[in-house]
Amino acid sequence: MTIRPATPADEDTIWAMLEPVIRGGDTYALPRDMTRAAALAYWFAPTNAVLLAEADGQPLGTYYLRPNAMGGGDHVCNCGYITAQAAQGKGVARTMLADSLDRAREAGFRAMQYNFVIATNTRAIDTWERAGFDVVGRLPDAYRHPAQGYVDALVMFRAL
Repeated sequence: MTIRPATPADEDTIWAMLEPVIRGGDTYALPRDMTRAAALAYWFAPTNAVLLAEADGQPLGTYYLRPNAMGGGDHVCNCGYITAQAAQGKGVARTMLADSLDRAREAGFRAMQYNFVIATNTRAIDTWERAGFDVVGRLPDAYRHPAQGYVDALVMFRAL
């Protein structure tokens, strides 16, 4: 697997990964009817470094890396990860996480924080905890899950 910076030429590929996740509504706090243009503007925001994971020319996942805050908080980064549906359960998220931790260190970040991990996303939570992230906050009923109703969101943190 290789992970490389994404380019505008990758927008169709990335949208193909983003759309089912956004429409599903169970892992990202984004509008389920978000347009392609709005989703790509969110993913490719000017503050984001966007990466694409591939193997043998097949897209496996994408993630962004960005400062979590501005000013005095810009030494902490934030990431968002999406694994292509056909690649789920094959270690893609773990590989992108390891890559993001390395890139974050190289960029001078001192910590990584996930601001809004939906508590029902147990696969992601398990992956992040195995990588050394701690749950440092719980936001009761902060997310309206399309199938499970109101569920908690977690704040997760790891020093680099």
